[in-house]
Amino acid sequence: MTKKLTFPLTGFFIISLFLYFSYLVTYLKPPEGFSKETEVSVSEFVDLLPTPAPYPVFQNLTSFPRLTAESIYMIDIDSMVTLYEKNAEELLLPASVTKIMTALVALENYPLGQILTFDGTKIEGNGLGLKKGEQMSVENLLYGTLIGSGNDAAYVLASNFPSGLAGFTERMNRRAEELNLLNTHFVNPMGLDQEGQYSTAKDLAMLSIAALKNPSFARIVAIPSLIITDVTKKLVYNLKNTNELISEDNGFKGIKTGWTENAGECLVALYDKDSHRIITVVLHSQDRKGETKQITSWLSDNFVWEKITPQISYR
Repeated sequence: MTKKLTFPLTGFFIISLFLYFSYLVTYLKPPEGFSKETEVSVSEFVDLLPTPAPYPVFQNLTSFPRLTAESIYMIDIDSMVTLYEKNAEELLLPASVTKIMTALVALENYPLGQILTFDGTKIEGNGLGLKKGEQMSVENLLYGTLIGSGNDAAYVLASNFPSGLAGFTERMNRRAEELNLLNTHFVNPMGLDQEGQYSTAKDLAMLSIAALKNPSFARIVAIPSLIITDVTKKLVYNLKNTNELISEDNGFKGIKTGWTENAGECLVALYDKDSHRIITVVLHSQDRKGETKQITSWLSDNFVWEKITPQISYR
């Protein structure tokens, strides 16, 4: 019996490729005057590339300050380079920094002009003092939530959700998953200390970057003070931003504070250094304002931003 001769397809392809390139090398001549030793400029191709973004370069001139914050994280938004971290993935209570997600979910699900009603539920912690049956626009409730850090304002945004408070909180957690915040979970939208309510400095920084892409959010968190009213304009609320840093002319542009006895002082801040946007996070601190200023002072002393231009040539 004769064996059938078989030839693998792969081997046939390799031999064909070899013969093709042998032909190119043997019969095709380079253009007259061309030499493999001649450098060919490709600057015109470099010009077509996107302008490189400035990149933070560490100078290591001064040591990082000793701070009380349990967890610290700092990142350059444009390059997404981590500038400093300490216990950045430790699970901690976020307190009212939670309201960043509360506001983001509200902005993504309500028109700013929609009118919502407070059902009178007693809410723990800091509040604006809303009255049962009081009605207020979503926009004013967002001011109350982000500027005044009112738990009652955050509650109204959540409790009026089509699926109620529980559905709103579930949406917060789903949004966290969508943003890949794997170490974050919410049980309430106000930031009250409860089992199962936790986040990390790094996750809160990433959440803040996502939230700041929303123009309404970015505008609100940068407001130092504001007067809002209910729909009748008879009830007036004077709001002063709990983030005191934005009232000072020192480069801070937002975004949210938090405090409970168990969580300590918390602050996520947006800092502008020579048009470079930096997010800093301190959790479980004894002096969120002072320590954030120390962090950004260290940043200014130790980082410069440089453009890295590609060097391309062909010989």
